[in-house]
Amino acid sequence: MNAAATTHTHCLRCGRTLTSAKSQATGYGPTCARHIRRAQVELADYKTHQIQSARELIEDGAIVPLKSVVFIAVSTDGTETYKTAPTGCTCPAGLKGSRCYHQLAARMLLAA
Repeated sequence: MNAAATTHTHCLRCGRTLTSAKSQATGYGPTCARHIRRAQVELADYKTHQIQSARELIEDGAIVPLKSVVFIAVSTDGTETYKTAPTGCTCPAGLKGSRCYHQLAARMLLAA
């Protein structure tokens, strides 16, 4: 799954039709994108680079909802996909029991 090649027709957060090319590329309309950016999530457990990576993952539309609190996230290099939730992830870091930026991105999306 290549996030850059994905075009969304409906907002991944609210389901409304997306009309601008930027919104279709990211998967979020301007209002939902603003809510996600402003979402208050406890960031103390995460490192600065993880916070930046989580925000980039969301902005690139590389994390999409699968069901309720489970998401599919694309790896940094775009070659792998992982199932992620606020409490766990199938990425290498998540499988070791570490907190990963995929989990943080899921928390941010659910808090929005």
